[in-house]
Amino acid sequence: MKKPKILIVDDEPKIIRFISANLKSIGFETASCTSGSEALDQIDLFDPDLILLDIMMPGMDGFEVLKRLRSFSNVPVIILTARSNSTDKVQGLNEGADDYLTKPFALDELFARVNAVLRRADSRPVNPIGISELQNGPLTVNLGQRRIWLHDTEIKFTDTEYKLFVLLLQNAGKVMTHEQLLSDIWGSEYRDDVEYLRVAIARVRQKIKQVDQESNLIVTYPGVGYMVREW
Repeated sequence: MKKPKILIVDDEPKIIRFISANLKSIGFETASCTSGSEALDQIDLFDPDLILLDIMMPGMDGFEVLKRLRSFSNVPVIILTARSNSTDKVQGLNEGADDYLTKPFALDELFARVNAVLRRADSRPVNPIGISELQNGPLTVNLGQRRIWLHDTEIKFTDTEYKLFVLLLQNAGKVMTHEQLLSDIWGSEYRDDVEYLRVAIARVRQKIKQVDQESNLIVTYPGVGYMVREW
């Protein structure tokens, strides 16, 4: 069975050694680099299933690496930050990170988040039997190809954004609660982490509005959840 591959990007060698040794002990293959520019080169060579990306690095920091990475790849990313305030976390999620860990972190938390992100990456939105396409007015989703068009313009979503939007679209006209969406997309252990959901919804809305400025497709029900309108 193929071992999942994890690329560790951190400018502190002792942290790389610690993370790598422990991930290898539970069956992962790892590679590492100590700078942002090296990380971007290593992605093509190593083809990781997941990246652990430190934010505070000299030269190109983790945010810039993530921004460049998202221009050509949807590989899952967990950002590592030494700061516990929400600014770094929200910025990382806005740039397309899938999760974050605050240093110092416990091994069981690292393992849990790595496994949760890989599980999400492997999952697929549930397709109703016999349904290969979803249609909502000028919006079309090809479930087989995992592609979305609005007014014949393709919208590029990350894997998490795609799964979230398709789940809402499959339930168009129905309000889905924060807890439902977080549990279905991120996993039951994330059901109270509403910040993840808010950031992902904001990114989905932004990408839709880049195609249709007047769109108000996703409706917010404060304190409850979200709904996709029937066009």
